[in-house]
Amino acid sequence: MSPKTGRSASQIKTDIKVRVVPRSSRNQIIGVEDGIFKIKLTAPPVDGKANKALIEFLAKKLGLAKGSVEIVSGERSRQKSVRIHGLPLKKVSTLLGT
Repeated sequence: MSPKTGRSASQIKTDIKVRVVPRSSRNQIIGVEDGIFKIKLTAPPVDGKANKALIEFLAKKLGLAKGSVEIVSGERSRQKSVRIHGLPLKKVSTLLGT
């Protein structure tokens, strides 16, 4: 348990907004605009490939298992809400370079 919050790391849930740019030349975070993380992905927006790539990319950047990152809304849209289990917003922002 965390001494400050009284919660274990697995109980911490952070929601972020993401705008995906599929079919890019490489996977990268290109910045934050109005609180929305802009992320380029090489995967096409077909058959959930971009969603899968987004989860894998964020999990790797954050040092988490893929199961700790989930898309909670916007699966068929470029703008998505993503829930990250186990990290507070400040740590997520730091790890994503903002």
